[in-house]
Amino acid sequence: MRDGKKVLFSGMQATGNLTLGNYLGALKNWVSLSDEYECFYSVVDEHSITVRQDPSVLRQRARKLFALYIAAGLDPEKNCIYYQSHVSCHAELAWILNCFTYMGELQRMTQFKDKSSKHADNINAGLFTYPVLMAADILLYQTDVVPVGKDQLQHLELTRDIAQRFNAIYGDVFTIPEPYLGKAGAKIMSLQDPSKKMSKSDENENASIYLMDDPDTIMRKFKRAVTDSEASVRYREEQPGIRNLIDIYSACTGKTPEEIEKEFDGKGYGEFKPAVGEAVVSILKPLQDRCADLEKNKDYIDQAIKNNAEKAEYFAQKTLRKVQKKVGFPEKIR
Repeated sequence: MRDGKKVLFSGMQATGNLTLGNYLGALKNWVSLSDEYECFYSVVDEHSITVRQDPSVLRQRARKLFALYIAAGLDPEKNCIYYQSHVSCHAELAWILNCFTYMGELQRMTQFKDKSSKHADNINAGLFTYPVLMAADILLYQTDVVPVGKDQLQHLELTRDIAQRFNAIYGDVFTIPEPYLGKAGAKIMSLQDPSKKMSKSDENENASIYLMDDPDTIMRKFKRAVTDSEASVRYREEQPGIRNLIDIYSACTGKTPEEIEKEFDGKGYGEFKPAVGEAVVSILKPLQDRCADLEKNKDYIDQAIKNNAEKAEYFAQKTLRKVQKKVGFPEKIR
């Protein structure tokens, strides 16, 4: 709790290109949380290097993601938006927390198993221990709530276990974070396989809408979206492809699935798919334009990066110094 507000933390990796799913499922909702919470939004670039990255591409994508946060409506004066790598406390606390995390806990992490199978030639220690760095990200800011999807819930549970274990030994040091249970963002599935989430790492480029896709590309991808042979716009489990398109149209227009069914009653997919594409273009084009304007304003972005890193460092250092003292590290002579 800070200034009467609970603290909220979240972040995104600066790898790949953000998708429509990232925007509708998370980023769009973050904007509405600024009034209710003291928000820390990180570009978690340290997490990105568990997989080999091209250094120049990683830098470019990290800066693009920073600009996208602001373009989406996150005010850098109101929210703390920062690069994880600019706050050394993340790595320092992660080392300490590694010593309070058990091997068995990390071996049970399903994402480690998934990523190991995808990157069999680079199963590094960072890939194994990155849930501890994630715990440090959260605990550094005495976070009360963390917006998480089902795939990240296991990591938050580990964070809670580590914090409770540390507190049991050293007293009330960490706030125990809770999952954010507010309005969930839309869960957007692949356009080519509606049984899977839309992913920025999907090898099929037609499966995902990327935030920087131009209107023609967006329209083409929706025309190729997998549907079914029923040819009716119905929000049913038996029609996962159409159900996904209805979810996307609903998230972009604010219309309910029932209203959408009525709107397209008696109309085929040939009319519905372009309508979904146009609705997506209508929300992404302004975002793309704002992002392009921000990227031209180098001084503004640089100042926001500097100011927010200093703010994040201030709060992170408070927690880190407390932890260092508890475990017995000598105090710095200032």
